[in-house]
Amino acid sequence: MTQYFVGTAGWSYKDWEGIVYPVQKQTRLHPLEFLAQYIDIIEINSTFYRPPVIQYSISWIKKVESFPDFLFTVKLHQIFTHQRKDFSKKEINQFKFGIEPLKVKERLAAILMQFPWSFASTPANREYLMKLFNFFSDYPLAIEVRHGSWNHPNFFTFLKKHDIAFCNIDQPLFHNSIPPTAISTNSQFAYVRLHGRNAENWFREDAGRDERYNYLYTKKELKEWIERIKILSQHSKNVYVLTNNHYRGQALANALQLKNMLTGKKFDIPRPMLANYPVLEELTEEKKFGQLGLFPKNSSES
Repeated sequence: MTQYFVGTAGWSYKDWEGIVYPVQKQTRLHPLEFLAQYIDIIEINSTFYRPPVIQYSISWIKKVESFPDFLFTVKLHQIFTHQRKDFSKKEINQFKFGIEPLKVKERLAAILMQFPWSFASTPANREYLMKLFNFFSDYPLAIEVRHGSWNHPNFFTFLKKHDIAFCNIDQPLFHNSIPPTAISTNSQFAYVRLHGRNAENWFREDAGRDERYNYLYTKKELKEWIERIKILSQHSKNVYVLTNNHYRGQALANALQLKNMLTGKKFDIPRPMLANYPVLEELTEEKKFGQLGLFPKNSSES
């Protein structure tokens, strides 16, 4: 039977305070401990900007030790996906060493290799992917490509051959963008990422991160993805669903809706989330309000 893991991309966002997290963090409860009560998986995105640190990996594991089924996915460092040159075996080993505790403790769901839209399907790029797959062949791998040139049966066959999970994405669409899909290329797990559909700001060069990811999916839009997720479940043992429309906690709101649609589970939702997203009230169990999570002053991904 397929197991669904639904969660958010990241957890350390300043604009989540007062919505997901209270502004005043007065107890020792960490954001990870709080989120693990509601979601099943977190995508660690700090590793895209800087190499993972083994002490952080150990810390993340300790934060969720009360939730034995909780998993992490880890974004591959941008030197491998965006820069794609001037790295050595040292950088490869450094990345592996930093996430080793997650692998050893069976908390690592996958390494996500996220490429930019400009990374199109060319002979040179396909050859590069083969090298990258070999570098990290001893890890579960998922690949996100955004250019429409990759949307071809030959590419999916190539991924199946090497047990690489294709990442099904929802993104603002324009010329040569990959549309929403339901493609499984790995029998062990399928991967879904929802970025939002803020096309107005997504492609604007001067738009900031928050502007690009400011989008709340409607229930109708989420239902469309439930249908795709159910298709993926017919071909993969596990399905990982990550919401990346993080601005003002919208990712958590949509993740809770998706989890409810997939499992029927109800939640004891904190008051700030209900106040900002009244649509979540139908997910509350017997209309109970959850207590506000309170956290230590340092809420960074460490």
